[in-house]
Amino acid sequence: MSRNKKIILTALLLAMLIILSRFLSIKTPLLKISFAFIPTMLCAIWLGPKWAVLLNVLGDVIGATLFPTGPYFVGYTISTAITALIYGLLIYKKEANTYTEKQFIIRVIISVILVTAISNIGLNTLWVSITTGKAFIVLLGTRIVKEIVMIPIQIIVILFIERVLRKPFDTYIRSEND
Repeated sequence: MSRNKKIILTALLLAMLIILSRFLSIKTPLLKISFAFIPTMLCAIWLGPKWAVLLNVLGDVIGATLFPTGPYFVGYTISTAITALIYGLLIYKKEANTYTEKQFIIRVIISVILVTAISNIGLNTLWVSITTGKAFIVLLGTRIVKEIVMIPIQIIVILFIERVLRKPFDTYIRSEND
């Protein structure tokens, strides 16, 4: 895929990421329920880890600058970069048939679990604790319940969306007529 197509696709996913995370999410002081993982996962699958990290870092910085929900905190940017890196390293499809369907499903499950454990439960709970002054252990219980509920939802949603978009993406974006 040409660099121009990658930039355009990343820009579209960036707009989608900002809209999903800033406007179409449910936010409380301690929890955020969002489908902002969709553009990140699609970018990771189609473009790889470096583009996914770029997407998430830009999404966090631009979103926090244009549509702040509180003071900017760099910890969340670090978490989002780690999230994108995990997804990109585990589920990037360099070629159309990189993985079998079963291998891809297993990679998606592993990546969602790793992101949930490392970024969402571990780091983000720490950042919420630091920014709100609430005890880490107190926050942990609520966040674990939310994340356990979100794991199967994330897996099902991303497998469905990837399957629906696979053919159009492979025929248009990956065409040799760049």
